[in-house]
Amino acid sequence: MYDEEDNLPELHRRLTESLAGLDGRAEILYVDDGSSDGSAAMIEPWTADRDTDVILIRLSRNYGLEIAMTAGIDHAAGDYVALVHADLQDPPELLPEMLARAREGADVVYARRIGRDESAFKRVLATGFYRLMERIARVPYQGQAGDFRVMSRRVIDALKTMPERRRFLRGMVAWVGFEQVPVEYRRAGRQAGRGASYPQLLRLALEAMTAFSDVPLQLATLFGMLTATLSGLASVVVLILAAFGAINPSVWVWVLCAVLFLGGVQLVTVGILGRYMARVHEEVLGRPLYLVDDVLRRG
Repeated sequence: MYDEEDNLPELHRRLTESLAGLDGRAEILYVDDGSSDGSAAMIEPWTADRDTDVILIRLSRNYGLEIAMTAGIDHAAGDYVALVHADLQDPPELLPEMLARAREGADVVYARRIGRDESAFKRVLATGFYRLMERIARVPYQGQAGDFRVMSRRVIDALKTMPERRRFLRGMVAWVGFEQVPVEYRRAGRQAGRGASYPQLLRLALEAMTAFSDVPLQLATLFGMLTATLSGLASVVVLILAAFGAINPSVWVWVLCAVLFLGGVQLVTVGILGRYMARVHEEVLGRPLYLVDDVLRRG
């Protein structure tokens, strides 16, 4: 959660009601990703409630969605672990059905969206992203599935062995393999608060593509080869036309066009390489994924 003060009371009510009928003990871990509102203060009294096992994990600052989910996974003790965003767009009422499917033998039960109550522009962007990932990703494609899912302990243990810092968790879960089955639902619109901005969603999409596909590198190579070929052919055509007197081009005009065109191609290629090098640099630094401010629980 990040600045979800307005959503938390309804979320907590729906979570406790959904988990009340489960066969076995359940705990609710709230990961506060450096909220600036009263989200953490609202949860503190819930950690003392004897009727529910509520744990509050406060990170030292805002690390972002992927790292916050990782912190929750690291602290979860259950045989099964569910990831739920605090914005109420993913219905907690699906959790009993998802857990039942997991107990039948599935290692991952992921919620796949068959519709969403969001703007048409955002729906178009999301559909385009998922279709692109279907074509270029090196992991199994799960359709329009977000982070809302239930995972078995062996999947959780596998995720803990992946120390990468620029994370795309739903891709990492798909990479693990084992039996993964969908549960379809319609995603609700955000009731309150502010969701991820378009620049943040763009950065997440770029991280997903560079983490699970080398197609951008291949495109850079192909684009460079295509540019060199077209430039060579254009030069031959210009020479032939000039030899027959059909044209009388200025040399400096052609030199300028060639330099600008090839310079642009080089910048595009260097930019793509730079994204991969940035990932390597961050891994080499070896910093911890996150720091915990404190953990509150009953007793």
